[in-house]
Amino acid sequence: MLGKLDPEERVMSEPEVYSRFLELSQVSELKELFEKFGWEASDDIVVEIGGTSIYEIEGAGTKWAPVKGTRKYNKDAFIVIKNLDRNPTVSSEPFGEGEFKPAHSLIEQKSD
Repeated sequence: MLGKLDPEERVMSEPEVYSRFLELSQVSELKELFEKFGWEASDDIVVEIGGTSIYEIEGAGTKWAPVKGTRKYNKDAFIVIKNLDRNPTVSSEPFGEGEFKPAHSLIEQKSD
């Protein structure tokens, strides 16, 4: 390998890499946080990366004009840990008849 890291390479698959990357104290902190939040091992927990951008303009594949769909990880990228079981999606309900009282008029008045 000459300084190029292909997505197919399994860099974080080796146990020694994990042990160097994530200290034991950090793992115990995560465990304490999960217990504090009431998360359980059976919960649907996902790890996502934030602080990224995807190029949406077709480019030539260079540094300044990457191929469309290329993901760029910003220097301030971050990890988000989500518990999908504890995040219910609740749709909004429409106002009932006569409940909507806006602070402004719905009809614009023409000025002469």
